[in-house]
Amino acid sequence: MDPDEGAQTVHRLRALAVELNLLGAEFAQLHGLHTTDLRALICILDAHRAGLAATPGWLGSQLGINSASVTALLDRMEKAGLIRRDRDADDRRRSLLAVTPRAVDLGQTFFGPLIDRAAAVLDDFDAVERATISRFLDGVNRAVAVERQAGAHRTDGAESRSRTRRAGDPA
Repeated sequence: MDPDEGAQTVHRLRALAVELNLLGAEFAQLHGLHTTDLRALICILDAHRAGLAATPGWLGSQLGINSASVTALLDRMEKAGLIRRDRDADDRRRSLLAVTPRAVDLGQTFFGPLIDRAAAVLDDFDAVERATISRFLDGVNRAVAVERQAGAHRTDGAESRSRTRRAGDPA
């Protein structure tokens, strides 16, 4: 593949990420949330869809925040009626996190039209093309996850590149 074609694809993905982040920030502002609250809701919803137990410790690792910050975030979200903390039936010391129907309704009202539009775009592709798109997106997601992990586990004392770049610096 031509390196320029790869770079152009990455730039398109970055533009999409910026648009999605702006939309998420608009949702958060509209509902008096922090953007981290929205990321937490997404993590909890994704865990539920995947059949994973969402616990405060797990959420902290997903968001890259410490336990005190997780507690403040969960207190804020619970007070807003967006999540609930249930005791794990198998281990009463452990809390399981769940998104409330109110949060689902807010998200569906705001993001539902986008989801419908994105699904409609997929209608223009046949099953083989959709499988290729899925494989590509899964691969990019794995590449980003590997890069995040590499940044989190640097042992040479260097900061993660994502934390040392300044706005406007080349990627």
